[in-house]
Amino acid sequence: MYAIIETGGKQYKVSSGERLAVEKLNAGTGQEVVFDKVLAVEGDEGPVFGSPYLAGASVTAEILGNGKAKKVLIFRQKERKGMRRLRGHRQPYTDIKIKDIKIGG
Repeated sequence: MYAIIETGGKQYKVSSGERLAVEKLNAGTGQEVVFDKVLAVEGDEGPVFGSPYLAGASVTAEILGNGKAKKVLIFRQKERKGMRRLRGHRQPYTDIKIKDIKIGG
């Protein structure tokens, strides 16, 4: 059984027991979070699709921790002007573990 959820402007295909990193969530380690923006669920009865979301469907996950991704370097230079600029960025993320997938009635 798997579900397709939307969080942080991205879509993820998740199944029970799976670990993944999503855009940073405002919750602490060990807390449970419920994703109610479920686009589709594949179960024993076959796939069920929403338009755009399934009513009553939800995915429960546990937050394992927060972190930052590897640094991405942005370098700009203008030729013949002596302008050089180096910037770095580390995108924050949240590690989650999927606990349960519920299909709404």
